[in-house]
Amino acid sequence: MMTAHRVTLRPTMLSDLDFVVGVEQDAGNRPFITPWERTQHEGAIRFPDARHFIVELDAQRTGFVILQGCRNPNHSVELKRIVLGPKGQGIGRRCVRLLQKMAFEQLGAHRFWLDVKGRNTRAQALYRSEGYVEEGRLRECVRVEPAEGDIGDGAGYDDLIVMSLLRREYEARLAQGLGQA
Repeated sequence: MMTAHRVTLRPTMLSDLDFVVGVEQDAGNRPFITPWERTQHEGAIRFPDARHFIVELDAQRTGFVILQGCRNPNHSVELKRIVLGPKGQGIGRRCVRLLQKMAFEQLGAHRFWLDVKGRNTRAQALYRSEGYVEEGRLRECVRVEPAEGDIGDGAGYDDLIVMSLLRREYEARLAQGLGQA
């Protein structure tokens, strides 16, 4: 278990999956993720190349995160998903820092990467502030439900923005006193 202030990450148990699916279905999260079926989460819990964690704030479940590529021969670990209930409390930043530490210091990653939907500007700003570099944009590659206030009755498409942080960038930030978990 890793701890930063009041935020902890613990391995997800099968008994947590109702919570996981519920937080994915929350209206505040759905526009920014592509929800999985319960069986996909079960697979991520069991698959040796993935890590599935419950995020706890003061020992209360508040979200979950998934890493993939934990055994990648190219040492490229993916932050597949981060889904939180409460927003604006710094929980996401603390999770990202804990996950970076895990990826680089425990899993031996050379590169820690993710993709984020174009409409998720809040997450993009967080990743940029933590040193992530935009590598590219997959234009209109994911189908999305219309956002509140959108005109029209059909679904649309959103971009995926690929971002990453390299080990040397992570180490430089730590040397500058930035990004401490």
